Amino acid sequence: MKQRLASRLAPLVVAGAFAGACAAEREASACGGCFPGPQEAAQTLTDVTDEKMLLAVSPTQSTLYDEIEYAGSPSSFAWVLPIHGTVTVGLSADVLFQSIDTLTATQIDPPPSSCPQPNCSGGGCGSSSKAGLASFTSGTSGGGTVQVLKQSTVGPYETVQLHSTDASALDGWLTQNGFDIPVAVQPILGAYVSEGFDFLAMKLSPGQGVQAMRPVRVTTAGAGLSLPLRMASIGTGAITGITIWIVADGRYEPHNFQTFTIPTSSLVWDWSSSSSNYTTLRAAQEASFHNAAWELESSLDLSVSVITNVILAGGQYTGYSAGPPGEAAQDYLPVGNPSEAGVCDEGGERDEGDDGGASDGGTGDGMAGDAGLAGDGGGTSQGGAGGACQTAEQVRDADIATLFAGMTSPTIRVTRIRSDIAQTAMTVDLQLQASADQSEVSNIRQVTQSINEKCPLYDGCNQVGTGTVAQAQASVNGGCSASLPGRAGTGVGFGAGAGALLLLARRSARRRRSG
Repeated sequence: MKQRLASRLAPLVVAGAFAGACAAEREASACGGCFPGPQEAAQTLTDVTDEKMLLAVSPTQSTLYDEIEYAGSPSSFAWVLPIHGTVTVGLSADVLFQSIDTLTATQIDPPPSSCPQPNCSGGGCGSSSKAGLASFTSGTSGGGTVQVLKQSTVGPYETVQLHSTDASALDGWLTQNGFDIPVAVQPILGAYVSEGFDFLAMKLSPGQGVQAMRPVRVTTAGAGLSLPLRMASIGTGAITGITIWIVADGRYEPHNFQTFTIPTSSLVWDWSSSSSNYTTLRAAQEASFHNAAWELESSLDLSVSVITNVILAGGQYTGYSAGPPGEAAQDYLPVGNPSEAGVCDEGGERDEGDDGGASDGGTGDGMAGDAGLAGDGGGTSQGGAGGACQTAEQVRDADIATLFAGMTSPTIRVTRIRSDIAQTAMTVDLQLQASADQSEVSNIRQVTQSINEKCPLYDGCNQVGTGTVAQAQASVNGGCSASLPGRAGTGVGFGAGAGALLLLARRSARRRRSG
């Protein structure tokens, strides 16, 4: 059963905080750095073909959303994200991506038709498990230590945040807890360890089915942007399409990669196929940069209220306004089990406390199969649980509030960049920076040039076939436009009157001559 995990949590670093890898038997649009669990270790990884990510950045915090398509046993789903420090994990929904995409998608408008027209008259609630969180402990592996920083249940997921300065110890810990790390991946994880990254690990809680897969968002303190393409290259093919939205107070662009735009003046509309040469021009530009550059598709000032209303309307937007608000349960799922009155306490993330540091004898060996997050050593402190449940409306409200957290202006900038990037170019992390040019870049392209236009040919006011613009103009000039109904009547009346006057004048002259 294929499911979309809208917050795929592909490898992104926000303020040096995000990067990712996931392990699953899957059909994946993209997954950042992906590797299989023990059950799928012998299988060949499915190539990542396309990826969408959204970064919401403010001076106070940065939040990453991402999408994934996942197929397979829920027990095989496992995912690792390099981070800095501890992060906050929350639930989202596909509708958030759908709404941003609807508002920013490139729109190619054809030029006005050159075909002449005859001037003739006449006459379209799910629920998550409340089972207690399995103990997930710090421990040693290969002589190094792996420290559990934080452990929590977020909806149907069990999450744990880790710290280690020893790459081999981290590899051992992940392997012992259900992550089979391919040899090719180990140097990449080792590089992130040497650069001081921590890690977030996540998988479905015991008893959860694939139908419980939920979008996830990850928030870290502070502002800053970087995309760890080294991790994202894991599981990709030769070329991977990546679309990124940056929701912030200004326009952002890649710092250490070249960028380009497609000039509207270069677009040509082909009437025979009802399409433009936009994708052809983009492919040519990318080839000229050896598929190692990013296209700036658009950068728009959008009202916070408009974005909010489109999300509330389930992603519906007419081009002028959002559709009517819908029920939250149509797009979001509740956390836990609401009361009979449908009321939940605030919160939704249940923390189990800090283990207080590394334990020499507490290497965890759970997290395999349906066992969920588990460990055999002591040290995890069972802290007080937070809010046990949220209604669908509360989850939606929290998701929207997180998207705009720290942004004080009623209007924010949404920048959309795109790359069909070569795997060979994904050897350095993508750094993003505020653009020197803060002007808007419209997503609407009004084409002015066209080819292969066919027009109706007319015989009088009746269409008799198609032809070129010149042929159509000739048929119209010789037909209705040269003899319009109203004017034809007037012309006939005037001609008849003139003929009568001339006849009377001639008869009068004859009478005068005969007299």
